[in-house]
Amino acid sequence: MSPRADLLQGTLDMLVLRAVADEPLHGYAIANRLRLISGERLQIQQGSLYPSLHRLERKGLLKGEWTSTDTGREARVYRLTAKGRRQLNVEIKSWDELSTAISLVLGNTLEAKS
Repeated sequence: MSPRADLLQGTLDMLVLRAVADEPLHGYAIANRLRLISGERLQIQQGSLYPSLHRLERKGLLKGEWTSTDTGREARVYRLTAKGRRQLNVEIKSWDELSTAISLVLGNTLEAKS
């Protein structure tokens, strides 16, 4: 797997953890929440979302449980575990530091060309 794929996978995992931090959600609702919160900028495909959910569940960061929806269908609902909440806090801090560093580099590059 390329470094870029690792970065994207880790970023998606962080976003999924954040999406379920406030309340348990099923897969479609997670993708929808990320799409809405991002102002339609993030379109998470099922082929990426469900492997992320399974990976996070295997790591003990999410807990999935089958439940009946309002329509009577069964859906797997995911909630953040205590371990997942701790990991989310670590990921957010790391992301803040990385995005600050990248912003500084990009800002300096743009200023140098002006």
